[in-house]
Amino acid sequence: MKQIQTLLGSSLLAGVLTLTCGPAWADDAQAQLIDKFQQGQYSGKGADGCLMCHGRDEQVTALFASPHGSLDSSASPMAQLQCETCHGPQGQHRGKNEPMINFGDDANVSAELQNSVCMSCHEDGGRHDWQGSRHDFAEVACSDCHQIHTASDPVLSPEGEIATCTSCHSGQRADMNKRSAHPMAGLHSGSDMTCTSCHSAHGSLTESALNQVSLNDTCYQCHAEKRGPVVWEHAPVTDNCTSCHDVHGSVNDAMLTRRAPQLCQSCHASDGHASRVYDGQGNSAFVAGQSCLNCHSQVHGSNHPAGSLFEK
Repeated sequence: MKQIQTLLGSSLLAGVLTLTCGPAWADDAQAQLIDKFQQGQYSGKGADGCLMCHGRDEQVTALFASPHGSLDSSASPMAQLQCETCHGPQGQHRGKNEPMINFGDDANVSAELQNSVCMSCHEDGGRHDWQGSRHDFAEVACSDCHQIHTASDPVLSPEGEIATCTSCHSGQRADMNKRSAHPMAGLHSGSDMTCTSCHSAHGSLTESALNQVSLNDTCYQCHAEKRGPVVWEHAPVTDNCTSCHDVHGSVNDAMLTRRAPQLCQSCHASDGHASRVYDGQGNSAFVAGQSCLNCHSQVHGSNHPAGSLFEK
């Protein structure tokens, strides 16, 4: 017990012990692993003992090319309890074949226990909102997105990040490939825009895990010219960008949720307009070119003294 707290800090042990107070995990392996953590029976040989059996596995030895396998940093698992830093105390793994913690596709414990191991080192400012986040509730494990036994974690590259996110978020992947969409990395040459340009994968206190305090503030990070303030404000603009735009992609120009004039007329009824608006019958100036935008070109707001109708 003392060895765990000294080498890893109390956070990992606390996270593991917390699981004993909750519902029992269906697999007996988790109960055995929690018991092993409590006993703290670490091997004196470290990685040397592990490599006697696992040294021929390329996926295992790839760890030594990664930051987690480095001996140059005191924060590295390999500089602490080596393999057992993440996979737990060896105990009677050799001989009695006691289980060790497995991650990823071969996981033998809950996502919560897996993540408690990772968070014992990585619980910093960028992850303090993980608890209670959408991914946490969905029981997503860190290893579902990240690869540890590799020189370069694919999710850390722009293209790899998008591929990882869209492997689950298939609806957004379809939207990204529509005719009007953000220039995402891998889909548009030279772009490094990724999902985390707008979202925090590790959680945030805002809707949809946005990086900024609101949706509009997130959009303004790139579209600052739409921020204002302006003399004449268009209410939907200040309220919510998604009132008019589909942020992940659209079949309409400018990522609009609907084409004009139908989009405009979803708020602005035809009654009272100075001229006849589009009513679905015949052709008119209200469906030519940019439709309503032929006249009302400053729909995001106007600073012109006579811009109340967003024409100037």
